Amino acid sequence: MHIAIIGAGISGLLSALELVEQGCSISIFDQQQAAQAASWAGSGILSPMYPWRYPQAVNDLAQFAKPQYQAWNEKLKPITGIDFEIHETGMLIFDEDDFEIGLNYAERHHEPMQQAEYLNREQLEQINPHIHPKFKQALYFSQLANVRNPRLLQSLTQYLKQHPRVRFFEHCPIQQFQIIENRIQAIQSADGRLHQADHIVLATGAWSQQWATQLGLEIPIQPVQGQIVLFKTPAQWLPSMCMNKVMYLIPRQDGHVLCGSSMRHVGFDTCPDPQIKQDILSACFEMVPELAQFPIVKQWAGLRPGSPTGVPYIGKVPNLNNVWVNFGHFRNGLCMGTASAQLLRQLMLGQETIVDPAAYDPKQLQPTSINA
Repeated sequence: MHIAIIGAGISGLLSALELVEQGCSISIFDQQQAAQAASWAGSGILSPMYPWRYPQAVNDLAQFAKPQYQAWNEKLKPITGIDFEIHETGMLIFDEDDFEIGLNYAERHHEPMQQAEYLNREQLEQINPHIHPKFKQALYFSQLANVRNPRLLQSLTQYLKQHPRVRFFEHCPIQQFQIIENRIQAIQSADGRLHQADHIVLATGAWSQQWATQLGLEIPIQPVQGQIVLFKTPAQWLPSMCMNKVMYLIPRQDGHVLCGSSMRHVGFDTCPDPQIKQDILSACFEMVPELAQFPIVKQWAGLRPGSPTGVPYIGKVPNLNNVWVNFGHFRNGLCMGTASAQLLRQLMLGQETIVDPAAYDPKQLQPTSINA
């Protein structure tokens, strides 16, 4: 079976990985270089922030993130020589309004990643001595980890590029579908070339709405900009992830600390905003004042695929027999990525599914008014 995957971000690359491991041949198309958009720009937290604020369908996929990335890292690292650097730091949450609901969530769901405990100031200092004295208590999620997503993407790309059944078409935007008798017979790239495959997978993140007219479906996905500031501290200086009021600090093993984030509806603009930068810095210095003594080495913004509830669309589109989607993950593309790709592979190959696929079914996408 030959499958064309449009989109070489985390969703497309992991979908390719799942399918190629089952013997499929894969062609991967991207309008730019592989692994350069939102997947590269994110923070790499392997859990939804405040999981109790999300529909259960998000957490049902995200719960597999850490063990599945650990398994893929073990498989790919000997071949690519690249370690994902999964950093098991745990996370401190300071939002007091969330303490009770967070503890209740942990008790109710018994998900390994969401084990939570309440800490007083003394316990808090033992976990992380750099927290501002004004924070007298915290929720601690000891099992949470982060992954160094640029390295993860580099490893996935390198593994797939050396694979004999995978071809990459980078800087190759797909513009047109040739649809005959409820099937895409060919996809046409901007240079006019036609590419054929048995099945087509759309994993195009924030750019997914561009297919609405050709598919005859409303695709309610909008780009939502998120901004990050990167500090460099000594290795292992900040011992845990920290979060307060949706702002976070994410330490990497080598001492880099990611500070974010923001939510802006500015179309496809990826220019960092100076005021947002100040808001991020204020929130992060409020949690860890000593961070201000270290240099800022980089800042950037990426585009999340904003969807109505944060639940992605995964599965076959209702009106075409060979078109599948894996998009709309909003803020949680990385932590839902492995299970989303596994679910897509299982649906495409008629296998038993890791979760009930109903919540993600693209049948929820409404026909466009033009075609209605």
